[in-house]
Amino acid sequence: MDREQISRRAHADHPIAAPLDDASVRRLLEQSLPRGDERVLDLGCGGGEWLLRALSAHPRTRAVGVDLARSSLARARRTALQLGVEERLVLHHQDAADFAAPHAFDLVLCVGATHAFGGLLPTLEAARKHLAPGGRVLVGDGFWEREPSSEAVELLGDLTDLPTTLDRVVADGWTPVHGHVSTRRELDDYEWAWTGSLASWALDHPGDPDSPQALEAATVHRDQWLRVHRDVLGFVCLVLRPTSG
Repeated sequence: MDREQISRRAHADHPIAAPLDDASVRRLLEQSLPRGDERVLDLGCGGGEWLLRALSAHPRTRAVGVDLARSSLARARRTALQLGVEERLVLHHQDAADFAAPHAFDLVLCVGATHAFGGLLPTLEAARKHLAPGGRVLVGDGFWEREPSSEAVELLGDLTDLPTTLDRVVADGWTPVHGHVSTRRELDDYEWAWTGSLASWALDHPGDPDSPQALEAATVHRDQWLRVHRDVLGFVCLVLRPTSG
C-alpha cells in the first residue's frame, strides 16, 4: 500500500483533507470568493473537495485542480459529474510545482499541501505566479502552539509559532484579510477520522494483503499524534492579498 492509498482511505470519512469542519470551510470560501464568478486554482487539490464546494456554491465560478494522485483526481471527476459541475472543472495530473497555465487566477488555493513546494513561503511564491491582479490566496499550514520537542520537529518540520508565521507572511509582501485557526475539536476530529477510517478499513478487509500495513499505519499515526504533537501543533488558514502590485 503506497502513501496515496493510505491517504485516500484515511481521509474517507472527513469532509476535507485538513483539520477544518464544514462551517469553517464554508466561511473561508465565502471570504475568498467575494464576487462569485472567480477563476480558481487549487495546487495539490487531492479529491477536489475545496473546488467542488466552490463550484457548487457559485454557479459562475470555474476551477482548475492539480495533483499527482490519479485516484484522487478520478474521484474528483466522479463527484463533479454527480454534482453537475464537471463542465466548469479542469483537472491536471502533474506536480503542482511545475504547473503552468495560459491565464491567471482570481483565487489560488493550497491547504495542507505546502510540503509540495518546500514550505509556506515557497508555496506563496508559487501562488503569486498564478495570481491575477486583485486576486487572493487561500493557504493552510501548521504552526507551533507551544515549544515543540525535538521529536515533533523531526516529524513535522521546522515550523514557527503563529505570530512569527504571520510576520514572515507579511514580510514576504502579503496582507492577511481573513483567517481561521483550527479549534481543538477540529484538530482532534481530523486525527480521529484519519486513524479511525484507516483502521476500520483494515478491520473490514482482514483478507486483503494490505490490511496489516494499513492497521500498522493507523496505529503509528495515532501514537505520534497523541504522544508527539497533539499538544503543540496548530493549523491556520489564511486568506491573503498582495500588499502591493
